Amino acid sequence: MKLLITGGAGFIGSNFIHYWIKKYPEDSIINLDALTYAGNLENLKDIENPPRVDERSPRVEAGQENYKFIKINICEKEKIDEIISTEKPDAIIHFAAESHVDRSILGPEEFVKTNVLGTFNLLESARQNGNIRFHHISTDEVFGSLGPNDTLFNETTPYDPRSPYSASKASSDHLVRAYFHTFGLPITISNCSNNYGPFQFPEKLMPLFITNLIENKKIPLYGDGMNVRDWLFVEDHCEAIDLILQKGKIGETYCVGGNCEKTNKEITYKILELLGKGEEMIEFVADRKGHDRRYAIDSSKIQRELGWAPKNNFESGIKKTIDWYQKNEAWWKKIKSDR
Repeated sequence: MKLLITGGAGFIGSNFIHYWIKKYPEDSIINLDALTYAGNLENLKDIENPPRVDERSPRVEAGQENYKFIKINICEKEKIDEIISTEKPDAIIHFAAESHVDRSILGPEEFVKTNVLGTFNLLESARQNGNIRFHHISTDEVFGSLGPNDTLFNETTPYDPRSPYSASKASSDHLVRAYFHTFGLPITISNCSNNYGPFQFPEKLMPLFITNLIENKKIPLYGDGMNVRDWLFVEDHCEAIDLILQKGKIGETYCVGGNCEKTNKEITYKILELLGKGEEMIEFVADRKGHDRRYAIDSSKIQRELGWAPKNNFESGIKKTIDWYQKNEAWWKKIKSDR
């Protein structure tokens, strides 16, 4: 199988490439990434070594003839068309997105361009090149916010996005479904909860807190710290995508969660405990605008239909994550110094 992966130098995308090459070494991967602030070829250095970037044509690395990287923005429609028509992938897995809520509040235009227009470009190219199998990675944030006693998000939950980021992702979800209903494009969608694990850009809660504490810096906790998220270890998410791609029903959506609701305060105290730090390291800061109170995913559909369940509980996942950041200081210190 030949896969075309967008956003493969980002957090979840790079983890997925590692997962796929390890599990399916005979398959081929074309990785498209614009290498914006969150895209980092260091995430893939053991696959592409040394990394070489060409905006016009793929470069095959010695020892990894089944892997190609192309630097490209998915908003560049003509170039996207040329690559897809030339490479003729069996499936497109679409990770590429602007994804940080705070950045979407400061500059929403890029989120609309990348997440809506970029997705449209990929869908059009997939349709015009033989109706290529298309899997779209989305988020639980499209569903809005839950109250403490509300039913968990599931595949039938009405959309109610609250930030420019979640609104742009909701728009792309609707486009993907429209291409299935209107053109018969063979699509699936997955809406996941908060991912954590290796290679996550250190502006997100877990890597920010972990790396700050390693450097003996204070950690900024929004508001009262009681916002609730469902946490999903990234390797478990990769396995879920694999199952959806291989066995998922065309036209369907699958919600993927870690069955692990935690308040931000709980997360904070667990990281403090595991790194041997005290609560004096917490700095409470003003809450972000439009900060949703609770997200939580009901994964019963994918568990029932495809047999998926997360293999990592929170205790094992957070320990693996902290261990990775402790062992890879050069990776995240360079990112922090460049910011």
